Amino acid sequence: MDEQKSAFVIGVAGGTGSGKTTVSRRIQEAVNVAYIAYLQHDNYYRDQSHLSPEARAHTNYDHPNSLETALLIEHLHTLKAGQAVEMPLYDFSIHTRSTHTQHVDPARIILVEGILIFTEKELRESMDIRVFVDTDADIRFIRRLRRDMVERGRSLDSVVQQYMATVRPMHQEFVEPSKRYADVIVPRGGDNRVAMEMIVSRILALLKEP
Repeated sequence: MDEQKSAFVIGVAGGTGSGKTTVSRRIQEAVNVAYIAYLQHDNYYRDQSHLSPEARAHTNYDHPNSLETALLIEHLHTLKAGQAVEMPLYDFSIHTRSTHTQHVDPARIILVEGILIFTEKELRESMDIRVFVDTDADIRFIRRLRRDMVERGRSLDSVVQQYMATVRPMHQEFVEPSKRYADVIVPRGGDNRVAMEMIVSRILALLKEP
């Protein structure tokens, strides 16, 4: 099977809280999910079960080295070759991988999402369309604060400390510069109706191609 014709890869990147997941969800809602295989880079954080809980909590999760990107690339190529993969799942409550995985079947469209997916040359060059979700820093911080406190049970002080120590500097060093690799920049994320309509129209047109 010709790999280029087997699947079309779309990457959705952007800073923490930018609305990447919302954009990805809007794409999946507009396109039949049977045509989409969805891979989230967050699930490829390295297993830390060999470390103490204290050591895990001090990991810099916003640096590329915290992610097993080579495995994501391997899974991407496997899906493009028409074979299913077992995507790891990451448990943020205990800062390590879950013992469970998620079965992902091959599909015509492969949607890859993550803050650092454009920083890795081999990964970004595997993508046919690169979308960067661009949202103001204050909005991104508020969204991250709400998510980490409500969904992950973290304290205000711990979220702010991590944001200042690693999230903000890593965004400036890695995420923001990776925007130059984007084919499409989407201000305001999933709320940008015009941009979303353009992206979805392009995907639907691709699905009609033989």
